[in-house]
Formats: sequence, C-alpha cells, structure tokens
Amino acid sequence: MDDKIRKLREIVKETDNLVFFGGAGVSTESGIPDFRSTDGLYNMKYKYPPETIVSHTFFVRKTEEFYDFYKDKMMALEARPNKAHKKLAQWEKEGKCKAVITQNIDGLHQMAGSQHVLELHGSIHRNYCTKCGKFFDASYVKNSPGVPRCDVCGGLIKPDVVLYEEGLDSQIISEAVYALSHADVLIIGGTSLAVYPAAGMIDYFRGKHLILINRSSTSRDGQADLVINDSIGEVFGQL
Repeated sequence: MDDKIRKLREIVKETDNLVFFGGAGVSTESGIPDFRSTDGLYNMKYKYPPETIVSHTFFVRKTEEFYDFYKDKMMALEARPNKAHKKLAQWEKEGKCKAVITQNIDGLHQMAGSQHVLELHGSIHRNYCTKCGKFFDASYVKNSPGVPRCDVCGGLIKPDVVLYEEGLDSQIISEAVYALSHADVLIIGGTSLAVYPAAGMIDYFRGKHLILINRSSTSRDGQADLVINDSIGEVFGQL
C-alpha cells in the first residue's frame, strides 16, 4: 500500500491537469448512506423499493411518500466534508484539479471549497416551485411539513435532482465530457462504476494516468494504471 500511495503522490505532484470522478463512496465517509452497499438504501426495508420511490413517476403520483423518504434518507444537511473533499478543494486552489465530476447530490464538494463541480445527478440544495419557478434552499424543503409548497403561489416544490426516468442535464454532460477528454490524469474514487450513463462517461478520458480508488474492485480495474482498494478519504488523507 505504501508503494501505491507513493506512486499516487508522484503522479499528482507532476500534474497540473487532473480531473476527479466520484461516486457515493466519497460521501459515505461523511455519514451519508449510499444505495448499493450492504448497509445501503437498497438493502433497507421500505413499503416500496428505493429505486421506485426516487423515480419521476412516484414523485408525481405519490408525492407525500416520496418526500417522506427523500427528507429522511437523502437530505443529510448535518453532513460535513471529509478528507477527500478537502484535498480536492486544495488541489483546485493549487491549480492541479480542473474539475470534480460527481454523482452525489449533497453539495459537500462545494462546502469544502471546490468551485468547478459538475453535479451529474443534481443537488439537494437547489429546489424550485413547479408553478412559478421560485428558488428554495434545502433547509426550507427539509423543514416543511409534508409536501413542501411555494410560499408565494402554493405550487409544488421539486428538488433539482435527477430522478429515475429523468435524463441528465445536457450542459453538465458537455462540460464533463470536455473535462474528461482534456485531462492528463483521471482519478476515479468511491464508485463501483455501475450507474449508467454516468459511468460510461469515463471512456472519454485519453490522458496519461487512470487511477481507481474504491473499497471493492470495479469492472474497469484492468484499464487502470493504479488501483487502490481502500477508502477514498483515508487514501487522500495520506497525500
């Protein structure tokens, strides 16, 4: 492991064009549950499967039950950035990290100080009235009894997160593809690379070094220059 950390440290030291692609494992170390691990949301018992609850159809048809789950399990407003978030923000300030591409919706990268964050699946911190378009922050939604409503027109508020059955934002995709295709180093961390289309986007990387950091193996391990099977926060904490 020491040799791998040393190699990673050397690669990061020598680059000024690094992109980070992260998944749920980056946030679990801040206490936010993921979907697919043994302790994840998919393995908890609910009236409906979690993937059904966070679908567009369920949001429209059973809005109150959607928000019961969403506010309880997906809005961890007390969570704080961990070593991985902070290290990425530091690298951005040093001119090394050009973009953070994340599948997470918690906003912890921005809280840590990262500026160029591309949120493939949206953010719990952006919420809009479906009737008049007024913006609401996460605390308004979290603290609203039942289904959150607009305080101006009474319209239904929808979080700006990508639900199942919804497409990714085309502008975010374009920016992510540009960042990936122009990077010299790509670090993928805290993701099983099982969620598409997001996982397929790494195919646009044509740079020098592909690094995979994840507790378990992934389908892309064979393509990587360096694979570290450990928590992303612990690895970045040693850098």
